[in-house]
Amino acid sequence: MNREWVIQRRDRLLARLPEAREILRGSLLQRTIRHRTGCLKCARGDGHPVAVLDVGYPGGVIRQISLPHEQVPHVRTCLANYHKLKAAIEKICQLNQQLLRSEKAETKTRRPR
Repeated sequence: MNREWVIQRRDRLLARLPEAREILRGSLLQRTIRHRTGCLKCARGDGHPVAVLDVGYPGGVIRQISLPHEQVPHVRTCLANYHKLKAAIEKICQLNQQLLRSEKAETKTRRPR
């Protein structure tokens, strides 16, 4: 792989990055909430389905955000964008490492002995 090819590939990855305003980190969970008393639906055992965004933070802290059903498709899209962005960053880092190796090799070959 030559240097120009690596730079072109890196630039193509950068051009395809998702919009950073539309990213979320975490997991989308489906839960069922059941009231203890006074709800016929819960008394039948059906419960109320709820979507929750679950986000973990350092120190074992977990934040859970209940979501209205209308927000679930948008949250799914934002979670997918996050995973695409993270994968692209990993690929870009690998390409940058290749560039560093090629620069190091070029420096060695140019040095007079």
